[in-house]
Amino acid sequence: MNAIQPADQNDAIFDTAENNGGYEQAGREMPLVREYLGILERRKWVILAIVTLALLAGLVLTLLATPQYTASSRIEISRQDQRVTNVEGLEETDRRFDQEFYDTQYELLAARSVGERVARELRLANNFAFFEAHGLDPETTPWLGSEDAATSRETLERRRKAAVGLLLGHISISPIPRSALVDISYTSANATLSAQIANEWGEQFMADSMDRRFESTADARSFLERRLAELRQRVEESQTQLVNYANSKGIVVLDRVEQDGRTVSSPTLVQYDLQAMNQSLLEATEQRVQLEARARAAGGTNADLVNNSTINALRQQRSAAEAEYARLMVQFEPGYPAARALEVQIEELGKAISREESRVRGSTQADFQAAQARENDLRGKVAALTERLNTQERDRIQYNIYQNEVDTNRELYDGLLQRYKEIGVAGVAANNITLVDQAQVPGGPSSPNLPLNLLVALFGGLAVAGAAVFALEQFEEGIRDPAQVTPLTGLPLLGVIPSTPNDDDVIDLVQDPKSDVSEAYLTVRSNLALATSSGLPRVLMVTSTRPAEGKSTTGFALASVLARTGKKVVMIDADMRSPSAHKLLELPNESGFSNILAQQAEASAVIQQTEFENLSLISAGASPPSAAELLSSDQVKELFDALGDRFDHVIVDAPPLLGLADAPLLAQAVDGVAFVIEARGVAARGINNSLDRLRSGKAPLVGAIFTKFEGNGLEGYGYGYGYGYGYGRDRDND
Repeated sequence: MNAIQPADQNDAIFDTAENNGGYEQAGREMPLVREYLGILERRKWVILAIVTLALLAGLVLTLLATPQYTASSRIEISRQDQRVTNVEGLEETDRRFDQEFYDTQYELLAARSVGERVARELRLANNFAFFEAHGLDPETTPWLGSEDAATSRETLERRRKAAVGLLLGHISISPIPRSALVDISYTSANATLSAQIANEWGEQFMADSMDRRFESTADARSFLERRLAELRQRVEESQTQLVNYANSKGIVVLDRVEQDGRTVSSPTLVQYDLQAMNQSLLEATEQRVQLEARARAAGGTNADLVNNSTINALRQQRSAAEAEYARLMVQFEPGYPAARALEVQIEELGKAISREESRVRGSTQADFQAAQARENDLRGKVAALTERLNTQERDRIQYNIYQNEVDTNRELYDGLLQRYKEIGVAGVAANNITLVDQAQVPGGPSSPNLPLNLLVALFGGLAVAGAAVFALEQFEEGIRDPAQVTPLTGLPLLGVIPSTPNDDDVIDLVQDPKSDVSEAYLTVRSNLALATSSGLPRVLMVTSTRPAEGKSTTGFALASVLARTGKKVVMIDADMRSPSAHKLLELPNESGFSNILAQQAEASAVIQQTEFENLSLISAGASPPSAAELLSSDQVKELFDALGDRFDHVIVDAPPLLGLADAPLLAQAVDGVAFVIEARGVAARGINNSLDRLRSGKAPLVGAIFTKFEGNGLEGYGYGYGYGYGYGRDRDND
């Protein structure tokens, strides 16, 4: 036989798997979406069962549920108060954040205080119909007491708290988007009661809003009253200090000028006297200057002389007399009597003018002296008043301090008094909350809603099913994908054997060249021919970790495929503890492998010809007391060598590795070991434990065969056709 060294073969296989990146499985991994869809397809019955149970549960609960009635009222919450007066209250009306305002209103609308007002207004604590509408029966709820019996204060208080809790649990506040409207909905088993509570809730919310507005000004009014009393006393004290100081210093204020409530000017009597006296002094000075100028001009012609009517009349008379005298001198001599008379008249008029001029000049000097004396007197008085004013101005420094204190206190008092009056009328405003629609008694129940409940049950069932599938996938530690075989085991993948839900005859599937199973085993046969340097192993052992993974079916399929190619093949059922090959081929098991090893029969005597050409069978034979002892002898190697000389290939159906020593013993006598791995079967760590046992015995591992792979449809492994073989019989035959 062309056997390779087991140790070298194992190392070569393992190194090849390592260096080739896991037999190039990375490039053949299944897309994630297809993997998930494959999980759904594989777990469809679990999902269907859970969803069906959820729908049934939703249907039953819906039919058993008590009908609930929902009544809704609608209110409008305006952004600004509709004020009757134009007086601002304590709250700022120009808010920037509308959403903050409305969110606050929504929370206040669902506040416990509103529920307490509704319960108190409708007397729900004494309304047993209210409790019954929420599923509380007085007969089964002892703390409710009896409707006919007297009620203690503790019981009434407990009912009240329970009523408020039920109200808050069944009220629903639903703002209408992009509007100031809000729906108030209440749900209970009593349609009339639901409508009544929905309407009352809106009314009590409006009343509660008004109460809060007045309560918010009560503390402010009390505070302002105390502050007003204090400021009134301070105003009186400061005014008293001001008056006493003014009296002590002789400060008499005649006129007080105020601007914005503060004194900006307060002239005193001294200031008025000084102003009047100074004005008189200015006038006297002006008069004295004029008289002085006239007096200085008295020696010559001055205005008084020019403007004097008497002097002017005398001068006119003299001029007329002189003119007449000159006319007479033209005709007569100076001695002429008429001329002489005119000369005397002219002389008298001249004397009269001189006398009058002297009189005028004397009067001007007297007036000047009188004006000068008056000026000096007024100047003295002004100086005295100025000294008195200077003294008073020094005293006015403290006076102004007292005056400022009076103004400040009065300003504070007036401001607080005005604010106190405003707060008194600030609450006189129309409520910014109005009732738009009253709740009507509902004509039909709002719940249970069968379509909605079934939809919820459907989604709930899908969620539970998803969780269940996730848990099942997590607990399933077996190898799921052929691409995982080489990375997890270190063995090259020889082939993938499909599984089908149908319980077809495995013999017919293997013998049918057009079947998917036959094609898959042909692929295994081709890969086995390339697994070693000497070609397909002549003595090939097929084993697995545990029973029912498909090793017996795989052994028969490989033997059948080889026999179909014209090779003489013998299949040995080496599983003496649980033989199955004879059942698979429907042959007797009177004597076989165990009898040969026990030297009770010759190999030629126990070889049975099957119905398939070129395929023979050595059944397991009778079950020995200790199969391991028989397999430990050299007769196994000798038997395989002898059969190798007689047949082209020997296929050994070995026992599983789990808990048995048979397979490692048999592996020492064969040319190659094909390890069968069931899809989603044994955990990867269990498979590696079995492989470690084979490797520790220097078994010539040639690769792994992945069986029972449900790769049809969404989880196809890239073969271009669907697999359709089931292992129902193998469960019994293995």
